[in-house]
Amino acid sequence: MEYVYAAMLLHSAEKNIDEDAVSAVLTAAGVDADGARVKALVASLGSVDIGEAMATAVAAPVASAAPAAAGGGGAEAAPAEEAVAEEEEEDDGAGFEGLGSLFG
Repeated sequence: MEYVYAAMLLHSAEKNIDEDAVSAVLTAAGVDADGARVKALVASLGSVDIGEAMATAVAAPVASAAPAAAGGGGAEAAPAEEAVAEEEEEDDGAGFEGLGSLFG
């Protein structure tokens, strides 16, 4: 993901997204950049409108969640709600297990 973030940073700074720039951003962030991965990323982004892709990616989760919520279907929603409730019950005390060691 660091490689994609580097490309997004360069895009938002309105800089050219080339191998040298991506490598420089990764190095500045303390990441040991793999030249092959940088080259593959730059090649794959060559034909992509990054601004449009980012706008689509931000809107996609909202758009896909709306039909699922509006679908109704009480029988379909119940198992998902039960799974969330079970997960919450299991996690209630999990966060405090390690805190005891902080205080002796």
